[in-house]
Amino acid sequence: MASGLLQCGVGTLNENAMHEIAVPLTGDNLFACALQCLECADPVLKGQLTEQVYAALEVGRLSCEETPAAKDIDTPGRPARPGLVAPRDLPRRRLGSVQGRASLLHALAHIEFNAINLAWDAVYRFRGMPEAFYRDWASVAREEAYHFRLLCERLADAGYAYGDFPAHDGLWEMARKTAHDPLVRMALVPRVLEARGLDVTPGMIERLEQSGDQRLVEVLNIILRDEIGHVAIGTRWFRYLCTQRGLDPDTTFAGLVQEYMQGQVKPPFHYAAREAAGFNRVEMDALEQMAAETRVFHEN
Repeated sequence: MASGLLQCGVGTLNENAMHEIAVPLTGDNLFACALQCLECADPVLKGQLTEQVYAALEVGRLSCEETPAAKDIDTPGRPARPGLVAPRDLPRRRLGSVQGRASLLHALAHIEFNAINLAWDAVYRFRGMPEAFYRDWASVAREEAYHFRLLCERLADAGYAYGDFPAHDGLWEMARKTAHDPLVRMALVPRVLEARGLDVTPGMIERLEQSGDQRLVEVLNIILRDEIGHVAIGTRWFRYLCTQRGLDPDTTFAGLVQEYMQGQVKPPFHYAAREAAGFNRVEMDALEQMAAETRVFHEN
């Protein structure tokens, strides 16, 4: 059990020191800086670098001129802990206990940490997109780093730190599977995996309200609000790429989900949040149908 300090790859830093670290950026090119963020293994430094890169981009200090082709990033920078296990090997989380809530916090923090890497990977990997694409995903990286910090602060309040529980690598596995095409990435990472958070977070909030953890409820409300925006960014660029390629977005989305995630689509769906993130009725009907097929498959 940790003692209220954030564990990081280069030592142990007090959470209040996060904003005091100064790390020089790798030049004045956004792609080089995105790679620097992506390869950074220290969670605290990764968040601080992300803040710096976003701020530099906002004030016009970073160029979006393309550098040589992106090198392959099979595994992003991440600390030695948490240990990664298969999802089925993760312990059950019982929110009625301090350890159970800490385990949930840790799982959420791990998702947000992976989301920082996914956002920077989208910036670094997919060349030839409009500048707005890179600005969008840099802003997502910044918000994911903020979410990670909020969750680590709550984890420290409970006497734990990031790395104290095992985790799984599902999000980054999908990054590997979608590394070949930004259209596939936009369809499946923000619009399927991250959109799942829109579906399940309201239920978590309700259970935590019943347990009296109002501070965590406030954090989850912030995350839910921002994640709607992140999924909407995925929607916008997925449809942009479909238009560029002369593809129908509704049938393309359904086809990609069937191809890559058959048997993994499950209810419930938070219709209001998904609608705010750009999902239309045709897409939701397709997801409902796939969820029904998944249910029948597992029943048999």
